[in-house]
Amino acid sequence: MILSDSEILQCIERKEIVITPFLKEALGSNSYDVHLGKTLAIYSDQVLDAKKHNAIQFFEIPTEGFVLEPAEFYLGVTQEYTESLKHVPFLEGKSSVGRLGIDIHATAGKGDVGFCNHWTLEISVKKPVRVYAGMPIGQLIYFQTCGEVLTPYSQKASAKYNEKKDMPVESMMWKNLF
Repeated sequence: MILSDSEILQCIERKEIVITPFLKEALGSNSYDVHLGKTLAIYSDQVLDAKKHNAIQFFEIPTEGFVLEPAEFYLGVTQEYTESLKHVPFLEGKSSVGRLGIDIHATAGKGDVGFCNHWTLEISVKKPVRVYAGMPIGQLIYFQTCGEVLTPYSQKASAKYNEKKDMPVESMMWKNLF
């Protein structure tokens, strides 16, 4: 079951959902709009290796915007810090963003109960497109869980993305044993 706007507000009052900063005008009928943070990153190496830590280079989006190019893969971040203590958050792109040819996640649209952080965005584009810090980039949809969550994400020993950062975070696949 997807939470409605009134239920999202009630969950925020009960501190089951945290969104900082919270803007009432970003609350949709059954979602919350998140905004592109000021920092983007790209991987330093041309070839990425799943078994090693791949370095990234950070840069800030200037006030006049930044043109994303189809040949590059970008990591972005939401302005909003979020916590979801009882619900499963899903991050989806906004249709207006999709109609510009921007994809905001390659595979990681679902968060876990207990995820407490900014969202790293996996951005790719079909055509060159100028983006701006603070522009609406996606929407969070909250699903109700069925049953007790035994170990929230923030308490998992294997959780690789618990360090609170307002910057894009590179893949931590290399921390897996394979």
